[in-house]
Amino acid sequence: MTVVRNLMSGEVLDSLAWQRWDEPGRTGTAIHALYTTEAPQQASAQLIRFDPGAHGDLHEHLGYELMFVLQGELVNDNGDRYTAGDLIIEEPGSIHRIGTPTGCTLLGVREAPVVPRSQTA
Repeated sequence: MTVVRNLMSGEVLDSLAWQRWDEPGRTGTAIHALYTTEAPQQASAQLIRFDPGAHGDLHEHLGYELMFVLQGELVNDNGDRYTAGDLIIEEPGSIHRIGTPTGCTLLGVREAPVVPRSQTA
């Protein structure tokens, strides 16, 4: 069992072990992995921290993705903006890229992997 108490606290988030998340198309992000399951489904949950101006890669979802904003402001490439306390669910087949002008931390849960897409997708 894993328990993280008072997850909305900046002090608690700062105390976690963060690792830089380096992949093509992704900038300024760090991850604190919570779990990953084995194939074929490969579900995962992680805390993700975005530096100011950072963004994720452009990708397509093969399953549902749940994102819960813990701190800061998250911006979807369609222009939607989300702040602390907002819950976002991306459906299978959706394609998006998220980023933040100010920095943010979120909980991300994926029921299946994602497929990277080119910027022209």
